[in-house]
Amino acid sequence: MTQSGLRGEGPAVDDTMSLTPRDGGAPGGGGRQGGGGDRGNGRGTGGRRPKRRVLRWSATVLAVVILGTAGAGYLYYQHLNDNIRKGERSSGDSKAQKTGPNAAGQTPVNILLIGSDSRNSDANIALGGSRDNRGNPPLGDVEMLIHLSADRKSAAVVSIPRDTRVDIPKCTDPKTGKAYPATNAIINESLARGGAGCTLATWQNLTGVYIDHWMTIDFSGVVQMADAIGGVDVCVKQNVWDRPLPGVPGGSGLKLKAGTTKVEGKQALQWLRTRHAFYSDLGRAKAQHLYLNSMIRTLKSQNVFTDTGRLMDLAEAATKSLQVSEEIGTVKKLYDLAMQLKTVPTNRITMTTMPNVEDPLNRDHVVPDGENAKKIWQMLRDDVPFDANGKPTDAKQESAAKPAASADPAAPAGQIGVTVQNGTGTATLGPVPHRAAAVAESLVQRGFIKASADASGSVSADQTVVRYPSAELKGDAEAVAKALGVPAGSVERSTDVSGVTVVVGADWRTGATYPKQAAPKAGDIPKNSDAVNGADNSQCMDVYAPYRW
Repeated sequence: MTQSGLRGEGPAVDDTMSLTPRDGGAPGGGGRQGGGGDRGNGRGTGGRRPKRRVLRWSATVLAVVILGTAGAGYLYYQHLNDNIRKGERSSGDSKAQKTGPNAAGQTPVNILLIGSDSRNSDANIALGGSRDNRGNPPLGDVEMLIHLSADRKSAAVVSIPRDTRVDIPKCTDPKTGKAYPATNAIINESLARGGAGCTLATWQNLTGVYIDHWMTIDFSGVVQMADAIGGVDVCVKQNVWDRPLPGVPGGSGLKLKAGTTKVEGKQALQWLRTRHAFYSDLGRAKAQHLYLNSMIRTLKSQNVFTDTGRLMDLAEAATKSLQVSEEIGTVKKLYDLAMQLKTVPTNRITMTTMPNVEDPLNRDHVVPDGENAKKIWQMLRDDVPFDANGKPTDAKQESAAKPAASADPAAPAGQIGVTVQNGTGTATLGPVPHRAAAVAESLVQRGFIKASADASGSVSADQTVVRYPSAELKGDAEAVAKALGVPAGSVERSTDVSGVTVVVGADWRTGATYPKQAAPKAGDIPKNSDAVNGADNSQCMDVYAPYRW
């Protein structure tokens, strides 16, 4: 947002500027033409002095108005900036690498949106209940990754259910300095183990997707934003009342009649929190996706980005409601980000939920659904659209450019030292025994006689990568990757290794050569991702029978 877009400045300047042609110029002409007319009529110097005074007076008034409104605009801009709460982008161990630029030099943007269940204020307790939980670290009950494509022509959203069991890395709380050891737990606990930066690191390790920014919002923030938007249409197939039932405590309090209803304020929060009446957390995720799609359509139809008054109302609500990672912690940066999202057509926005299956260790939890979840993450990393509505020419522009080959040639194979790590074990798959030794032996047979398995312990990686610590070893790493059949895009620089290192991931559990992966195509997302297109306004939530009335 720039000062020129602030309320009051435009009209004040326009009105003042109109004084000059009215008071100092000839009818139907500009001031300069009127001056020429005076001289042509022979009025002389005396006839020009009043005009000079008028022009001087007009210029003075104009200057005062401009300076005054600019000052007010600056103060308001600073006020909005002061509203914004900021935090550290990442507070946990994570090794995700940014996606390379496409053929046009553009890169995608990934934003993690976290809905906090914080009850550490009177407003949040009034809206969220559970007074006994006041003072407890907040949990991340809503977690969505927003992926904006490199060409800004498509967007994808992926939710992870709050009860998904994952590996949470070692994190340090940036506020208290308290360090939390790595653990295996449900993903919503990550927020309490180092803030949003820990949740971001958890997502990066799970998906391999580099996340540029995070945003968090709590109960009262949702209400403020919903009020600023002015209501969003949602739909249920049957009358719904999400309330406590015998043996099933809790409930959001949502009570609607069948059909479409415009919800705002507290009722919007109830919609977003409802899970019992929508069968489960998975149903709640879908309801949230329908709300977001409807909200986007609403904002586009209102032309909010060109309505200064509405934009200011939203800016006030957003800056008070959101906490953001520090690198986007100004009004201008948030506005610029919003304008990039604005360019995406609604029919090229796809809302999904991470494909998942029941956790074998706890039926109340879920875990990622193997290959289907991996496919989703690969599409995000490779910037492949979740929809198939783009033009054929877009597909060429969206494809990632091949990484530039190293200018430093590789050393002879026999002189390259290579360490191989076993990363085949994940939250859902046990490690393959002796996998690092087997791959190291295959390298030896290919002439890399200095290759050896890392005996210090196992790591965990969904995807196989080849890492190198410094530029002069890039060529060596590329030679190792080529020998094993690992794609060039999986060769990355990392300060966590001291030499060329092969991390054998869960995607390569057998064989001496990395298996060729079929590149996913636009729109080819797993069926169990529960996808909803942003232009689809026909979706209605089915209500679980006990919660109908």
